[in-house]
Amino acid sequence: MEEQCLEDKEVALSLGSNIGDSFQTLVSSLKDLSRFVEDMKVSSFYRTDPVELKYQPDFINMAVSGKTNIHPEVFLKKINRVEQKYGRARGIKYGPRTLDIDIIFFGGKIFQSDNLTIPHPKFRRRLFVLEPLAEIAAHMKDPSDGMRVREILKEARSRFSHGVEKL
Repeated sequence: MEEQCLEDKEVALSLGSNIGDSFQTLVSSLKDLSRFVEDMKVSSFYRTDPVELKYQPDFINMAVSGKTNIHPEVFLKKINRVEQKYGRARGIKYGPRTLDIDIIFFGGKIFQSDNLTIPHPKFRRRLFVLEPLAEIAAHMKDPSDGMRVREILKEARSRFSHGVEKL
């Protein structure tokens, strides 16, 4: 697998934290991400209720969009290293974490491997992903059906009610 793609690909990421100083962790991780994500746009912070595992602290979430010329699998490895730098331990599924970074979109394409599925398989049901993403990249499209983020968010708001508050 080659590390470089032939051209820059537009990417969208969702970031979240609910252990430690979440604001500081998220802000600091942006510098690390900027080493391999160019032209970054960063959303506001959002306080969100835990969704899958309810009995844990609220999350602070945000979204980042930008461009990269790295292959998706290599991109994932770099993201995993950023998560590890900030103490991410993969223990309880959907449990508390110092930093979680999910790849939502990558180059307007569908990508599937043993380690990675793009678009993220649960993003349409997660207001904590869609609200910040719509703030910075409402134009982006889900490659599965061509729907724009702003349209997906409108649909999700009518179906899901977990708390998401812009800070």
